[in-house]
Amino acid sequence: MHKIVALWAVPRSTSTAFEWMMRQRGDMTCFHEPFGEAWYQGEAPLWQRWKEGDKTTPGLTLESVWETVRSAAETGPVFIKDFPHYINHMWDEEFLSQFTHAFLIRDPALTITSLYDKWPDFDEGEVGFPEQRALFDLLTALSGAPPPVVDSDDLLENPHEMTRAFCEAVGIPFIPEALTWEPGADTAQYSWWDGGSFHANLRNSTGLKPQKRKYVTLENTPARVQQVHRRMRPHYERLHRHRIRAAVPVA
Repeated sequence: MHKIVALWAVPRSTSTAFEWMMRQRGDMTCFHEPFGEAWYQGEAPLWQRWKEGDKTTPGLTLESVWETVRSAAETGPVFIKDFPHYINHMWDEEFLSQFTHAFLIRDPALTITSLYDKWPDFDEGEVGFPEQRALFDLLTALSGAPPPVVDSDDLLENPHEMTRAFCEAVGIPFIPEALTWEPGADTAQYSWWDGGSFHANLRNSTGLKPQKRKYVTLENTPARVQQVHRRMRPHYERLHRHRIRAAVPVA
């Protein structure tokens, strides 16, 4: 089986832009949150806000997704971007050993306010930081060394060197041409919810770079949202201490 590079992220962490960059390479089969689609809209949804009558997809399960990913890896290298909280009940040594793991983190003050902007009624179980940390700690314990961690702020400020460092860490070639692209990405195919509004910035982008915020700041959110932030921040800080450091480009 060929390499399966898994980028474990949290929602609203610029992970789809990273995935889009990986798609520009042309040398890997890429999957957009494959386990997430089953978690939200499979035949037996697991998300906390699911209710009778919400969309389900017969035959789509976490197990069927894994078979699809493994099948793709039989013919060539694979990249997946997904969120650990979708499959935390599947973590065992045999399953985890089949991936080359990496993590993408982002300040929860940014991810949570962005999630609140899209889903004001989001459930804390959809935020993902505790499971991201738990998987990081588990993999560190199993291998004896922490897997590579990329911070979104570092990536957007220094995309060339951070992407180079990521590629070196997971053992794939660095392809600088993948860092830029033409605007007009067909984001609808990467959103099961609303045709792609979650990825509007990606649609108008031409590469990895900081994007202007268009949503509320943390201090202007309800007390519930601020409380979620306080609980999530220690998990982010745990991974942040292990983030990849790349050389700052000379102006």
